[in-house]
Amino acid sequence: MIASIKFPNTLGDVALEWYRNTGRFMDSSLHLCVSLPMDTNHPPEPDIAVLIPCYNESESIAAVIADFRAALPTAVIYVYDNNSSDNTVAIARSAGALIGNERYQGKGHVVRRMFADIDAGVYVLVDGDGTYDAASAPKMVEFLRHDRLDMVVGSRQHTQAAAYRSGHVWGNRMLTWLLGTLFGRREISDILSGYRVFSHRFVKSFPALATGFETETELTVHALELHMPVDEITTPYGERAEGSTSKLNTYRDGLRILFVMLRLFEKERPLPFYGIVFIVCWLVALILGIPLLSTFLESGLVPRIPTASAVVGLILLGFISLVAGMITDSVALGRRETKRLFYLSVPQFGYERGERVR
Repeated sequence: MIASIKFPNTLGDVALEWYRNTGRFMDSSLHLCVSLPMDTNHPPEPDIAVLIPCYNESESIAAVIADFRAALPTAVIYVYDNNSSDNTVAIARSAGALIGNERYQGKGHVVRRMFADIDAGVYVLVDGDGTYDAASAPKMVEFLRHDRLDMVVGSRQHTQAAAYRSGHVWGNRMLTWLLGTLFGRREISDILSGYRVFSHRFVKSFPALATGFETETELTVHALELHMPVDEITTPYGERAEGSTSKLNTYRDGLRILFVMLRLFEKERPLPFYGIVFIVCWLVALILGIPLLSTFLESGLVPRIPTASAVVGLILLGFISLVAGMITDSVALGRRETKRLFYLSVPQFGYERGERVR
C-alpha cells in the first residue's frame, strides 16, 4: 500500500513523481525499483491518432475530418499534405486538423513521414477522398484492442457501382490471390485497402520503404512475414466527392504494385524465388537438350553448337541460382529474426512495459 511506505521529506516529491510516471516506487538510497501491482483488468486507454495523407482533396477533406471527429471524439486528427495545388491545407486547418507536410511526392513517402513524426497508442490510417466509412472506425479500434491485434484492415464492400471500378476490382483480386500464393497466408482479402488500424508496435517497427500506392502491399507483407496478429472487418466503400478525382492509375500503379510484390518475395523468400529460377532454367535446358542428346546418341555428332552452348549455360545458371537462394535465405532468416526481436521490444499500445497487459 502507498501509505505503508515512508519517504524522507526531501525525497517524497521525487518518489511520488516517479510513481505517477512509471507506476513504481523508487528507493533512492538503495537504487532499487519496487514494482507495484497494476490493475490488469483496466489498462490505460491508448491515445488514438487519425492519419490522413492528402493530395488535392479540397472537395472532401472537411467532411472526412468532421466524420472521424464524430466517430472518434478523443482522437487527434492529422492531415499530411503532399504538395497539393488546391486549398486542401487551408480547409483541413480550418476544420481543426493538425497539419503536416511531405515534399517527396507519393503516398508511401507521406506514410513514412507520418509514422515517424506521430506518437500514439493506436493509429487509424485513412485516405482523404471520403470513400471510407468513418462510422466503422470505433469498431475497428475496439477489435484491435480487445483481440490485441497489430493490424485491422477495412475490407471494402462497395455500396455504389461507380465507387469501385471493375478494373480495380479485378486487379485487387488478382494481386490479393498472388500475394497469398507467394507468401502462403490469406488472412486479408483486400490487400490494397487504404483503411487500416495499427498498434503502436506495428507502426514503430515498420520500415516504410515504398514510395507510392504500393505502400499497402508493403504493410501487408510486413505483417505476414513477422506473423503478427492481424484481421479484417468489412466496411462500406462509397463514391468520391463530386469534383474529386482518383490519383490511382489502374495500369501504371498496378504494375508498380506487382513489381514491389515480386521484389518483396525475392527479399523475404529468396529460396523459393531462386528455386523457381532453377526449375525454369532446367526445364528449358531439357526441352532444348533432349533433341541434341538424341542426335548425339544416334550419330555421335552435335549438329547445333550454339544450342548446346545455351543448354550448358542454362544448367550452370540454374545451379548458381539455387546456391544463391540457399545463401540469401540464411541472410533473410537472420534479418527476419532481428526485425522480430525489435518488434517485440516496442510496447504494443505505447505504454511502459509495466503498464500493459501481457
